[in-house]
Amino acid sequence: MRRGYWVAGVLAILFVGLGITSFQKTLTPYVSFEAARGADGAVQVMGSLDKTSDRYDDGRQELSFDLLDEQGGRMTVAYSGTRPANFKDAISIVAIGPYRNGRIEAERLLVKCPSKYQGAEVKSYGAGSPKPPAPAGTRS
Repeated sequence: MRRGYWVAGVLAILFVGLGITSFQKTLTPYVSFEAARGADGAVQVMGSLDKTSDRYDDGRQELSFDLLDEQGGRMTVAYSGTRPANFKDAISIVAIGPYRNGRIEAERLLVKCPSKYQGAEVKSYGAGSPKPPAPAGTRS
């Protein structure tokens, strides 16, 4: 009976170790443009779109563009696939993929667009503020 517990414990430890190792391999870290140039494997870089660098080939479905970081750095990104619908409106883009041949070969793109609520007046109902209006059909 004790031998069975030992075997089960060893197997449990092995499976936990395997799970942790597999999880760590799937993580894709955010890195600077400079760090991406020296990285092995997939990385995530974020920057703003240089709108003058956007090139898309409809026939081959290949998108190429430059990202600009906060330090003024520039990184070319190549992506195979349909251009995201909101690409031209992007305020920032995250490109995920390996750095090869002088560019990020993006496997995925995450496009952040300005919110339709951005800049809208926000009403605060905290202490010292008037009470919010009562819902219709209720008495206050």
